[in-house]
Amino acid sequence: MKQWGVRTGLALLMATALAATSLVALSRAAGAGTAKRTYYVSVGDSYSVGYQPGVGATTGYTGYVAKKTHLTLANFGCGGATTTSIIDSVGCPDVLPDTAGVHLYPTSTQAAAADAFLTAHRGHIGLITVTIGGNDVTPCVVQPNPVSCVTAAVATIEENVTTLATDLRAAAGPKVPLIGLTYPDVFLGAYVYPAQPVTAARLAIVSSSVVAFTSLINPTLAKVYAAAHGSFVDVTAATGADTPLTTTVTVAPYGTIPQAVARVCTLTWYCQVGNIHATDAGYAFIGKLAVARYATLRRR
Repeated sequence: MKQWGVRTGLALLMATALAATSLVALSRAAGAGTAKRTYYVSVGDSYSVGYQPGVGATTGYTGYVAKKTHLTLANFGCGGATTTSIIDSVGCPDVLPDTAGVHLYPTSTQAAAADAFLTAHRGHIGLITVTIGGNDVTPCVVQPNPVSCVTAAVATIEENVTTLATDLRAAAGPKVPLIGLTYPDVFLGAYVYPAQPVTAARLAIVSSSVVAFTSLINPTLAKVYAAAHGSFVDVTAATGADTPLTTTVTVAPYGTIPQAVARVCTLTWYCQVGNIHATDAGYAFIGKLAVARYATLRRR
């Protein structure tokens, strides 16, 4: 009986020790899982929250990127944001329901809120993307001299995005991938919207928009993000916006139209309803570009 009691006691001690060891291991694993959570921070305008007309916020390109990179999305984007409001305006007046990974900042500017988050989670930031500047130049479309208008707006974009990108870099640290993105040249859609014969005025909008993106907006953004040790994804060029208008395709319901216009009709809502935002296909296209650039940066 005594021998049995000793064996039983030893068995109980061993079982208790194993159980305690298992609990410690589980606790450490849980803690490691929390510690290893890595965030993807999105900053910008309605493209950052995946806005689509008649729908509101969608998964957008940021949701696509988060899924493909397995990063936890922290989305500070705000519909209607300009390069000035992102730095100076407190709160977001256009918070869209169901925004993926939404972070609200009712007493802070978008830039300050993003910087604070990056600082608080320094060492656990895997990626930052920025889409901003489109709302600075959109009003230029209806101006008598749109290129002159864009030229003036680009000066503001350069100053503000320099501040934004520099502060994001300082808050996140030197090694976090920072990717700035531009937009499809949505105004190529003026070739077919509204549905009426193509006039000289509409052709002027199309031609001016190409010049604005390829010669003014995108080179400025590329320079600014590079100065902040970031990377620039030229979405405009990737869509083939600079393809000569004489290169045509036949696409229903528009008939024979420039190839560059047809591409914009697929990727944005402009040709259908005159809206500048991307379609599901457009946001997926942008997301793929961002993921590809992220993979390149990770290999460096």
